[in-house]
Amino acid sequence: MPDFFELKKNNTTLQTELFAGIASFLAASYIIVVNPSILSEAGLPFSGVLTATVLVCFISSVAMGLYARNPVLIAPGMGLNAFFTYSAVIGMNIPWAVALGAVFWSGIVFLLLSVFNIRTYIIKAIPKPLRYAIAAGIGLFVTLIGLANARFIVQTPGTIVGVNELSPAILTFLAGLLLTAVLLVKNVKGGILIGIIVTTLLAYPLGRWWGSETIVNFQGIFSAPDFSLLLKLDLINSLQFALWPVIFAFVFTDLFDSLSTFVGLAEAANMVDEHGEPLNIKRSLLVDAVATTISGLLGSSPATAYVESAVGIEAGGRTGLTAVIAGMLFLPFLFLAPLLSMIPAIATAPALVLVGAFMIRPVIRINWLHLSDAIPAFLAMVLIPFTYSITQGIIWGFLSYTLLKVVDGEYRKIPITLWIIDVFCILALFVH
Repeated sequence: MPDFFELKKNNTTLQTELFAGIASFLAASYIIVVNPSILSEAGLPFSGVLTATVLVCFISSVAMGLYARNPVLIAPGMGLNAFFTYSAVIGMNIPWAVALGAVFWSGIVFLLLSVFNIRTYIIKAIPKPLRYAIAAGIGLFVTLIGLANARFIVQTPGTIVGVNELSPAILTFLAGLLLTAVLLVKNVKGGILIGIIVTTLLAYPLGRWWGSETIVNFQGIFSAPDFSLLLKLDLINSLQFALWPVIFAFVFTDLFDSLSTFVGLAEAANMVDEHGEPLNIKRSLLVDAVATTISGLLGSSPATAYVESAVGIEAGGRTGLTAVIAGMLFLPFLFLAPLLSMIPAIATAPALVLVGAFMIRPVIRINWLHLSDAIPAFLAMVLIPFTYSITQGIIWGFLSYTLLKVVDGEYRKIPITLWIIDVFCILALFVH
């Protein structure tokens, strides 16, 4: 194993890779709870999504380590799971089996784009301000979902949204939010997971010792894995024209999320080739595409490269062995569905709120003084949370960018590929 991963060539050791894999796992392990929590709101069984989540993390991360030799962990993407639940299933009334089919087909499209290197043309066509804005908008969207799940913000007739009255549950959420924030500021490994566990413990007395509603219900510790979602996707109905915008949104978000993650991590670890490209980038994107495809087959929203892998890289992880170890650490959780299902929404909500803080970082790279860049970026960023739809943010961001560049006399800077994307955006508006 050590020879296979060329530890000496990468200036690392077996012990370093082991600890790096553990560090990456601890940083990303919150997804084991958060992903089922979000997708269960779309009607999928919690235990089934948990099994799918664990299998996706295990299979994809191990493949990333063995095939791409990259120390990057793969797991269901935050933002992608929110789009699946709140935009596709709840917002557009798409049955979850059809939405899983859309996940599968988006993986196939992503795979073809990677194999034939078409992704290069698409990447060059998408303006950087929109890339940064969409990432930030998804972060705001995830934060909004976290605040809503905790019922910290609620719908009000006078102001559309407002702050809920303080209650034992709200106070518990706020305590969990502050605790998790402190752990992150102090760079505590597994800080988000620790925050979820402690908030769950704080919530246990609710409805028992104080408060009127019991929100933590113990149902046991161990059970056999739930494979009820395996191959439950609807491949036929998910190909209808009305679903193309959903597939496009999955592909677009997954593609740029993955690419930006690979590039950022490679630059941070100095794992680039002589051209400045991340090492093994084509193989890495192929694994990422396959991960999205199997996500639909197993019963989860799309998987993507996790920026939390930076924790393992900072710990010295430089080879695929880091990803293999991290992936294998997910497996024991296949048998803990009853224990994990007792974790309430107010315990996972702090994680959602704070993930938004990480995802909004790219806005500092937007030139806000150049209005033909700033206005489309702003529209894309705010329309994602305000319309409760990643698709709407993407569509209006692209269309407004093209219009303003034409008006500003910069139409020559608009590549043919972007014009083609604009046509699909307009079609998506009519379909929607």
